[in-house]
Amino acid sequence: MIKIDKNLKPVDLKGKLKKFWELSGEKVKLIEKEYDHSLGSPVFTVNGKYSTRGWTEWTQGFEFGSAILQYDVDGEESFLEFGRKRTIRDMATHVSHIGVHDHGFNNISTYGNLLRLMKEGKIPFNEWEKNFYELALKVSGAVQASRWTNTIDGGFIYSFNGPHSLFVDTIRSCRILMLSHALGHILQSDNDTRINLLGRAIAHMKATADHCVYYGDGRDYYDVRGRTVHECIFNTNDGNFRCPNAQQGYTGRSTWTRGLAWAMCGFAEELEFLATLGDVELEAFGGRSALEEFMLKAATASCDFFIEHTPIDGIPYWDTGAPMLHKLGNYLDRQADPYNDFEPVDSSAAAIGAQGLLRLGNYLKDKDSKAADTYYQAGLTVLNTLFDEPYLSTEPTHQGLILHSIYHQPNGWDHVPAGSKIANSESSMWGDYHAREAALYLQKIIDNDAYYTFFNCVK
Repeated sequence: MIKIDKNLKPVDLKGKLKKFWELSGEKVKLIEKEYDHSLGSPVFTVNGKYSTRGWTEWTQGFEFGSAILQYDVDGEESFLEFGRKRTIRDMATHVSHIGVHDHGFNNISTYGNLLRLMKEGKIPFNEWEKNFYELALKVSGAVQASRWTNTIDGGFIYSFNGPHSLFVDTIRSCRILMLSHALGHILQSDNDTRINLLGRAIAHMKATADHCVYYGDGRDYYDVRGRTVHECIFNTNDGNFRCPNAQQGYTGRSTWTRGLAWAMCGFAEELEFLATLGDVELEAFGGRSALEEFMLKAATASCDFFIEHTPIDGIPYWDTGAPMLHKLGNYLDRQADPYNDFEPVDSSAAAIGAQGLLRLGNYLKDKDSKAADTYYQAGLTVLNTLFDEPYLSTEPTHQGLILHSIYHQPNGWDHVPAGSKIANSESSMWGDYHAREAALYLQKIIDNDAYYTFFNCVK
């Protein structure tokens, strides 16, 4: 269980953030200089060098988005120029990509961040450039929403596995539907049917909350409150839920911690967005009270589970049901060990989960101050560990920023260094990007800058 530092304040991480951003800028430049993009998008490192491997091109936006976030912090024009040029050159195919559930990753990280910088006055205003970014976000949200499976009680955006497959990851892609809606867009389908993108996002979130998150109410033998399942399988003939499954987790009956972190972060930031909408707009989808109830139930359950099933320093192992964890003894009562002989940790789950904890704490500060303090301080505790060695990558030739990230343990894709028995000491593009997001979140609080949200670009 995380040993929450109740006295930690954002400003206490100021020194670590300074070092973090210095290293971050060096890594962005190193990848730009050394990586061969003809091989595909950089995904994770092998011996400290980014390589490509994956099912889809879901990480390219994180590479260019990292440069844009870096510019937001230090104002160095070369980062903006790189991020903007590569977004224009390479990201159009991601806007029109009909085969993935990753639009909220790729396109908000690039087009969304650039539009946000313009709205915040960090880059010069240009009407046509603004229109370009807005159009990309509008279309991306509609394309994502079109990847739809109806169920007996609603529906969901299906994963790249096909129409039977609901991924917990996709909770964070709901952001792109919300942005598209906020920009005044709709999805038009057969016979000019007008599909409300906010409504479709809410339906997906409800399906995720109902099926991917557990609440300890006895739905099956492994029902523990707050745990999540990576994939839920549906019968596409009649729309019925059939069973839990896992692609990157150990089993459908265990909790893959990066999937858990996606739920934590996704529900928390979407609660923040919901709070900006009027009651009248929400009435068509059940009303504010009902929507907040199911979203907050999922957010608090998943965050509680993360706190309770993560070692004291805030870095989780890759799956809470990993088969060799028992050989580590009372591993929850001590700091995580990325160099152990049995099961890897996943720092990327920590980076994503920490942002969820911070956002949920901020959301609850005027509703439940005790719970708010617990979540917020837990988030700070995680980042206090993550932004330091052995997780912060200080080796000048290592292209990664945050070490000990795991991509796909069951498939054995992650690099095992010589002399080690498990994967460690490598980075991932999503882990590095989300660490930067969490760092930017804190940096803006320390600097009294605008509160950082994905929807700042539509304010």
